Amino acid sequence: MLINRRAVVLGGLGVGMAGGLPANAQDITFFRIGTGGTAGTYFPIGGLIANAISNPPGSRACADGGSCGVPGLVATTVASNGSVANVAAIASGSMQSAFIQSDVAFWGYTGTGIYEGRAKVDSLRAIANLYPESFQLVASKGAGIKTIKDLKGKRVSLDEPGSGTLVDARLIFAAYGLTEKDVKAEYLKPQQAADKLKDGTLDAFFNVSGWPQGAISDLATTTGIDLVPIDGPEAEALIKQYSFFGTDEIPNGAYKNVAGVKTVSVNAIWVTSSKLSDPLIYAVTAALWNPSTRKLLDSGHAKGRVIRLDTALDGLGIPLHAGAEKFYKEKGLIK
Repeated sequence: MLINRRAVVLGGLGVGMAGGLPANAQDITFFRIGTGGTAGTYFPIGGLIANAISNPPGSRACADGGSCGVPGLVATTVASNGSVANVAAIASGSMQSAFIQSDVAFWGYTGTGIYEGRAKVDSLRAIANLYPESFQLVASKGAGIKTIKDLKGKRVSLDEPGSGTLVDARLIFAAYGLTEKDVKAEYLKPQQAADKLKDGTLDAFFNVSGWPQGAISDLATTTGIDLVPIDGPEAEALIKQYSFFGTDEIPNGAYKNVAGVKTVSVNAIWVTSSKLSDPLIYAVTAALWNPSTRKLLDSGHAKGRVIRLDTALDGLGIPLHAGAEKFYKEKGLIK
C-alpha cells in the first residue's frame, strides 16, 4: 500500500465504512482504491487521485477558497495483481474502487470472454475513463526481435496470472497465429520481468500501461531496449473482433533513445460497486474533476495529463454509477 501525506493505510476496514458521506465533520469515511503492481502506472496514478479526493477532518482548504477532496474522506491506494484481481476485490467488497482495463471490466460485467461460465460481476459501475493503456512489447536490444513473429523460441513474459495483460497477450498471440507453446513463456510481474530482461535471462515481455512506465524507462537508460510494433492486418483484425481494443502509438522519445511504434490499447477506467451510495460516488466524482485535482494530475505523472473531463465517458464498456452519472449530467456531458 502507498502511504502519503493525505492517504493513510487502515487495515481490516470493510465496505460498510464507505457506504455514505460522514454524518459530521469528525466522522471519517475510508475509501480504498485498488491499483496494480508498484512498478506500473496504476500505482502512482492511484496515489495522485487518493491524495486529491482525500480531505480528512482538520484538512486545509484549497488556495482558491474551495474545499479540496471529499470532506471526511480518507482514500488509500492498494497494490494488487491488476485488473482481474481488482474485479474480484470489487465483487467481494474488499475494495471500494479500483482501476480496471475496460476489456476486463466488460467481460466481468457481462459474464463473457474470460468470465464465460462464471458468475457475472454485474455490480461493477464506472466512475470515469482515465487514459488509454498502451500495449508495450519490450524486447532486449540484442534479442533480434523486431516483429511479434520474431518472438518464436524466445523467452517471453506474458505477465502474471490474474492480470488483464496476460489475457490480452494471449489474444494478441492468437491474432498473429502464435500460441504460448511457440515461445518459452514466463508469467512474471512487470518489475520481475524488467529485472530478468536486465540480467539477460529474459528476451521480451508484455506490459499494458500508460507510458512512460517506470520499469521500462529504467531499462531504456540502463540496458537498451526496443519497442516491438503491434500493427498491420493482424492488429486491424484484432480491433475488429474485440471492440474494446483501439489503435494507439507510442511516440519517439517516450523512452530515452527508443524509437516509437504503432500499437494497440485499451482504456484504464476507475470502477466502483453499485452497492456504494450515490452521494458518496457523486462527491468522489466531483473531487476527481475539481480544479485542484487538475493541478495534481498535470504535475504528478505524464499519464495524469491525459486524464480529462472531456474523455471521462469514452470506452467505459460498463454502466456508470448513478452518483457519477448525476455529476456528468450536471456538467452537460450526458443529455
